[in-house]
Amino acid sequence: MTTQAATEIDAAEPATAPETIASARPEAPSQARPQAPSVHMRALITWIAIFPLVSIGMLLLGPIMEPWHPVLRALVLTAFVVPTAVYFVVPRLFAGHGALSRKAAERSAQRAARKAG
Repeated sequence: MTTQAATEIDAAEPATAPETIASARPEAPSQARPQAPSVHMRALITWIAIFPLVSIGMLLLGPIMEPWHPVLRALVLTAFVVPTAVYFVVPRLFAGHGALSRKAAERSAQRAARKAG
């Protein structure tokens, strides 16, 4: 990249200080985003999504796939289970976990306010 091109790019970007950016988005404590679930909670939520899907898939497809090679059975089963889990089940479970986490944080804040006041 030439010096002239770098200067033009720098001139095109508005210079904003980090404190200006932070002050532009004030967040009330009650509206602060909850922490993302821990890696252990994400693993548990994923397992809660996958296990029933695999069980149901094996029950429904098992009799049809019985004579097939085990690798082919796994391929067909995971072709149904993984997209279903990734696009439908896991996002809904994470949304439910987030709602429960927000409610728990609100209750904790209310209890703390009652103790302080």
